Amino acid sequence: MFRRASTLLARPFLSARTRSFSTDLPAAGSNQDAFVSAWKKVIPNIDPPKTPLSFMAPRPATPSSIPSKLTVNLVLPYASELSAKEVDMVIIPATTGQMGVLPGHVPTIAELKPGVLSVHEGSEIKKYFVSSGFAFIHGNSYADIIAVEAVPIEQIDAAQVQKGLAEFTQKLNSASTDLEKAEAQIGVDVHSALNSALTG
Repeated sequence: MFRRASTLLARPFLSARTRSFSTDLPAAGSNQDAFVSAWKKVIPNIDPPKTPLSFMAPRPATPSSIPSKLTVNLVLPYASELSAKEVDMVIIPATTGQMGVLPGHVPTIAELKPGVLSVHEGSEIKKYFVSSGFAFIHGNSYADIIAVEAVPIEQIDAAQVQKGLAEFTQKLNSASTDLEKAEAQIGVDVHSALNSALTG
């Protein structure tokens, strides 16, 4: 084995061949126009279906220099808490840990866990408790945070949190099926995070 090592190491590696990376390739063009023209040939009297991209406003291009502010959207299923708010930083409770996002952050998608979302604007810090969701950090210093539920910390009733934590802990201890255990564990996790948000 060692006798052959020098001949093996002397050979050029196959992987050393020049290969273009995905970032070196030109961006694929949209084939929306080709689809529309093909649609018009087949069904000329019916408008072509719209794709999700046709409903979305285009994002600004990635700036050449890092902007001084981060633009944040905090969206819930029933309301928009923050809409295009320019802030200095947000701290997101991701499943991988607390994630600070500043202007110029690398594009990222993060799953949210129950915890505190902090929005920093100058010396003012606004804190929300989020139950779950996703955060989409874009390369142009935009952050879209989609949460199932978000409540300002000051609107949370500490007595109700303690009561809920006790109820779900009791349910977890007395659960007999896997479904009951899972539901009770989710309740314990959320109420524990609520309690930590209020005490920390």
